[in-house]
Amino acid sequence: MKATTIKLQGRILDEIEAHKPADQSMTAYVRDAVRRDIRRHVLREAAEAYLAHLEEHPEEAAWTEAWAQADLASPPRPDSVEGRSGTGRSRE
Repeated sequence: MKATTIKLQGRILDEIEAHKPADQSMTAYVRDAVRRDIRRHVLREAAEAYLAHLEEHPEEAAWTEAWAQADLASPPRPDSVEGRSGTGRSRE
């Protein structure tokens, strides 16, 4: 397994020490911070790809907008579920 040493000096080291939990090691804190940053970049790229997909497929953008406007707190109207597949309701 590859490993590396990163030197943190001066103000950055002081800031990390001031903000990291007392029960967490410097190594663990920095490792978690790097992982969070990588995940943030991955999620941003995924969001940009999804926005591009919506631009290329306006029908999906319309479905997404309809879903965002849906009243998910109220029970569905009977006329909105009858005869539809994929509702999760049994037809027995």
